[in-house]
Parts: sequence; structure tokens; C-alpha cells
Amino acid sequence: MMKIGVLTSGGDAPGMNAAISAVVKAANYHNIDVMGINYGYNGLIEGSIYPLNASDLENITDAGGTILKITRSPELNEKEELIVRNNLEKFEINALVIIGDNKSFEVARKLQQLGVKVIGIPATVENEMIYTDYSIGFDTTVNTILECIHKIKDTSLSHDKTTIVEVMGRNCGDLALFSALAGGVEIISTPERKLDLDTICSTLATRISDGKRNNMIIVTDELHDIQELQKSIEEKLNISVRTSTLGFLQRGGNPSAFDRVLASRMGIAAIELLMNEQTGKAVGIKENKMIDVDFDMVDIDEGSKLESYRLLEPLLST
Repeated sequence: MMKIGVLTSGGDAPGMNAAISAVVKAANYHNIDVMGINYGYNGLIEGSIYPLNASDLENITDAGGTILKITRSPELNEKEELIVRNNLEKFEINALVIIGDNKSFEVARKLQQLGVKVIGIPATVENEMIYTDYSIGFDTTVNTILECIHKIKDTSLSHDKTTIVEVMGRNCGDLALFSALAGGVEIISTPERKLDLDTICSTLATRISDGKRNNMIIVTDELHDIQELQKSIEEKLNISVRTSTLGFLQRGGNPSAFDRVLASRMGIAAIELLMNEQTGKAVGIKENKMIDVDFDMVDIDEGSKLESYRLLEPLLST
């Protein structure tokens, strides 16, 4: 009889609980037992593993975070690899479902090469995984950012202020792009389309001369030193600028309906792959259809993100 383990890894993302619930319910439907693994791959090493039943998960689909807890993905040295394999054998686990980000999939690929059956489900608020249109948690986070920038806009409008808002993303600007377009933000700087100081100041100067004194700039984190950017804009344009770093606020909250449904579809797709004796695959979504790719293909097609920016160019100010 098949028995699978499920874990969450990387950074927490709204919708992870919905994915866990879907995996367990779909597995139980096919008479597959499921073991929950606490604290990601560290739980595999430490043996923090316990049975999960559908009846225990009835009220988690709408909850943020992850009931399985989470840690960043380790590198897994040879000793740890041996411990993991021994624990999988001890708990009679035949396959793993990994819910997480790119780093999580790198470890999953390594386990696959060691002979462990593994399926990956993308869950990362940054949406940096290129092979899939959306990862679990992205839609919720965009909506959280929108709520924040609408509140900031109220104050900016009242005081005729320019505000720099820093959002998550690291190497992917999707959160900044989507929230800026949906929120009607004037200036956006992302890794795919970084704006220099002169461009930002030129755009602000034009808007101010047109009588638009309340402005917002959205930037992806780690792209600019926003305190230095604030100081430089103030000195160059002789205006008052505020900054707001949203930080971990973006990760929290109940998942959106979109993320709950997406997570459920992906959880079911993961079990179907295992039922069909497929392994070493990452589940995804393209044009609203479930897809799967080999782990080695997860980072292929890097031009797709830039194409999205090109198509949206007419809506961007600069």
C-alpha cells in the first residue's frame, strides 16, 4: 500500500494549508495514507513525522501560513541524505509531495536523484517560478499589497506627498508589477525593468509640473536602497518623500479564493501524478490548465517574464 509524506518548505505562502488539505483528501480518496512532516526538510532529518487524516484538516483551507510549520531548505550533506532515506524507510513512506519554492525544488531534485519519488507544488509569494503562470500565495499577496497602498495613497493625497513603497520579490518583479498596475501607481522599478534616479526624478518632475503632487513609487526589495533613494529625490527635486517597507505583512492573512482553488487543483494533480507512477515532476498552471514539468525544466523559458512586461508597456508611465 502506498504511503506518502507531505511537507512545506521555503517561505510561507497563503494557500499552503489548502494544498496540504487537497493532497491529504485526494490521497485518502485513492486509499493512500499520508504522513505530515513538520518543519520542512529538517523534519525529515529529525523524524518529526506523524499521520495526517482528512478529518483533521476540515478547517484549514481558509487559514494562512502552514500547519506543518516551515524552514528554509538545507543543502543536505551525505550524512543527512542517509538519515532522510532511513527515516523514509522507518515510516514506510514511498513518495514525497514538496510544497515550496525554487530552493525547495532543488532539494527535491536531489532526493529524486537518490531514488526518492518526489512531486513538487509551487508555493511562493514572489511568483518567481518561470515554468508556471502562478504559484500558490501570489494572488493573495498582491491583494494584501493593494490594501496597503490604497491606505498609503489616502495620506499621500491629503499631504501632497511622494511615497516609495518597497514590496517583496527579490529577483522577480511580479508583485511590484501587478500591484502597481492594479493600484494605479505611477512609477515602478523591478529587476526586469530597473529605473535609475534620473528617470524617476524626471517622471516625478513632469507629474509635479502638471499639478500632481501626490505620487507613489513601487520598488522590488533589494533593488534600491530606499533611504538613499528618498534622500536623493528630496535633494534633486526639493520635495518631501516618505518610505514604507511592507515586509512580512505581505505574507500573512487568509488566502484569496483564487489561491485556495489553485492550491486544491495542484494538490489533486500531484496525487494523480503519483497514481500514474510519475515522479521528479513539478505541478504548474498554464492558460488555466494543470501542467507538469521535470524538475530540470523548472527554470527554462526565462523570456516569458520579460514578455509580460513588454505587453504591459502602454500602461506603465516610464
